[in-house]
Amino acid sequence: MAEETKDTKSSNQMWGGRFASGPAAIMEEINASIGFDKKLYAQDIRGSIAHATMLAHQGIISAEDKDKIIEGLNTILSEIEAGQFEFSRKLEDIHMNIEARLATLIGPAAGRLHTARSRNDQVALDFRLWVKEELQKTETLLTNLITVFLKRAEEHADTVMPGFTHLQTAQPVTFGHHCMAYVEMFGRDRQRVRHAIEHMDESPIGSAALAGTGYNIDRHMTAKALGFREPTRNSIDTVSDRDFALEFLSIAAICATHLSRLAEEIVIWSTSQFSFIRLSDAFSTGSSIMPQKKNPDAAELVRAKTGRINGSLIALLTIMKGLPLAYSKDMQEDKEQVFDAAESLELSLAAMTGMIGDLEVRADKMKAAAGSGYSTATDLADWLVREAGLPFRDAHHVTGRAVAMAEEKSCDLADLSLEDLQSIHASITADIYNVLTVEASVASRKSFGGTAPDEVRKQIKWWRSRN
Repeated sequence: MAEETKDTKSSNQMWGGRFASGPAAIMEEINASIGFDKKLYAQDIRGSIAHATMLAHQGIISAEDKDKIIEGLNTILSEIEAGQFEFSRKLEDIHMNIEARLATLIGPAAGRLHTARSRNDQVALDFRLWVKEELQKTETLLTNLITVFLKRAEEHADTVMPGFTHLQTAQPVTFGHHCMAYVEMFGRDRQRVRHAIEHMDESPIGSAALAGTGYNIDRHMTAKALGFREPTRNSIDTVSDRDFALEFLSIAAICATHLSRLAEEIVIWSTSQFSFIRLSDAFSTGSSIMPQKKNPDAAELVRAKTGRINGSLIALLTIMKGLPLAYSKDMQEDKEQVFDAAESLELSLAAMTGMIGDLEVRADKMKAAAGSGYSTATDLADWLVREAGLPFRDAHHVTGRAVAMAEEKSCDLADLSLEDLQSIHASITADIYNVLTVEASVASRKSFGGTAPDEVRKQIKWWRSRN
């Protein structure tokens, strides 16, 4: 028989002598995860240092072995970060790659590191640490985006623009108010992130394969060392739980949906037909054939990333839906979905923050459009209710007749003469013209959360105190 290579020997040892030879090539291909889970190297080393420290504290391993293990792990960390570490597919995953290298560095003491733990709780720990750190990054990125929106909202608290329903002109609003709508959206996303961190703030290590361990370990010690609130409370659930990953992907999908809605508005607003905004060259591209074109590619790509993130959520939900307790190898397929979604979300949030921060608002175009489509019709109806005492349904009917007359005369409501309006309803007076301008319409919307500039400024102040 051909002499076994070092990697094959290590692989056979990992299987505990169960197999006479290493896995077949196809099995190796489907089984190996090192191609993607090497991303967890820092978390794996951090968890192993905490575990070794606890084992020594409990007298399960010697202080001398603990010191060797920690020194070796720090050496491996330096090698990986310097790009000098050789990852092996035959060793399957990040855990075995690090463990094999540790054995080479420090000898038999390396074998004591795996006392009182399994790869099941080890991967649950590594992945949970990674997702927690990613959620913290996401929280920071969302705060940055909210901060930029608050700045633009303050700058444009008085800038009038059309508000839309069904993408049809509905009522005048301010651009500041529109910006604050996105502050609310991304504020909810950030709150979901914070709740997710709270939900997952429990340490899995010490649950072992599924039943816990007979060693006198201190799970509270490792939880504290790793920055968790407390250890998990059921070893079976711990090794089979991927709720934290699903929750991250759910949050990412909702946030990406908000980003996509915003991206759609940027695409629409930057067209020559709207011309509400002008994107900087930093977030636009030209055409290979049409020299006049300035394409909002960054916004379009943010919009497209949503499908990718949604797909990751559906993929992991599907992976998890039929798994009996406790651990199954299917769960190896969880990481690529989360890694890809996290990368897409980070990039999208950063790109959108940049776009919102440096886009040019064309206030003149917004104001001109704000008065189109008879956007102050509701103000006319409200005036008839408030000043003439009409029931709203009657006022709605009168206003509809006024709009029909304006359409017939090809003019705005404010351009109808008093005689024209009185021919529709005799109670209308010259005071009606005080509410038919877009500025007057916006200023009148003083209800809590409304578009009146003073109310917008109150909301900006409230958010700034909590951002």
